[in-house]
Amino acid sequence: MLQIPLTLMTPASCRPSPRHGPTLAEAEPATFDERTARDVRMIPLRQTIPEKTKPYVNRAIVGANVVVFLIQLFSGSTAEVLISIFGFMPARLLDPAAFHYAVWEAALTLVTSLFLHGGLVHLFGNMIYLWVFGGAAEDALGHVKYFFFFIAAGVFGSLTHTFLLPQSTVPSIGASGSIAGVLGAFLVLRPKARIVTLFPLVIYWAMAEIPSVVFIPVWFLMQFANGFMSLASARGTQEVAGIAWWAHVGGFLFGVAIGAVWRMAQNKASAP
Repeated sequence: MLQIPLTLMTPASCRPSPRHGPTLAEAEPATFDERTARDVRMIPLRQTIPEKTKPYVNRAIVGANVVVFLIQLFSGSTAEVLISIFGFMPARLLDPAAFHYAVWEAALTLVTSLFLHGGLVHLFGNMIYLWVFGGAAEDALGHVKYFFFFIAAGVFGSLTHTFLLPQSTVPSIGASGSIAGVLGAFLVLRPKARIVTLFPLVIYWAMAEIPSVVFIPVWFLMQFANGFMSLASARGTQEVAGIAWWAHVGGFLFGVAIGAVWRMAQNKASAP
């Protein structure tokens, strides 16, 4: 159980000034739904390699995200305040005092932002990917290591976003960076898996098994391309009222790296 000190809850720390830019409620909800609607046109339903252990941690993370979203949903106008306080802003991380935050309070938003979502479709899009791919990653890494991996991937993704857009004051929320890390690890640890995927045709929905070595790289290339477009749109302003694509890219590369190190260690341990 985490307690946030009153200094973090003061109105001055969450009320945006002209320098701080728009809040998420002003700039991002439509974009979240728009992006997630695009993503769920291809909905992964399950992966084909059986898991040896129950994904207790992954299910707990999904449950925590749902509970936090319900809190947001029923908090009314306070939801915007919650996002302002607990969402992640690159500029606030680099200069906490300008936002009336302590250094550790700004750093804490690297984690708290992972459990906030901008709408029901945004939550669904993230959780379906986490449900399908997270269990296999947990099965490979182990329960405790998977939990810390999930958090670390999200943090690394946010730091990548900060490196490229250091002056951005648009709050970033959602578990996408962590989930991108899960996808990266899955690609390395379960390269032979196939993804049972639901996708729309002209007048009906169809289902097919897509190799993970096709499904996941295509997903990553889309994130990478959108990341470059977001940099172009932010040139000179450092503001992108939309998706933190580079958080996805950073999280994914982190997941690939951890997956590769883990696989090499396992191969070395099993070698005669």
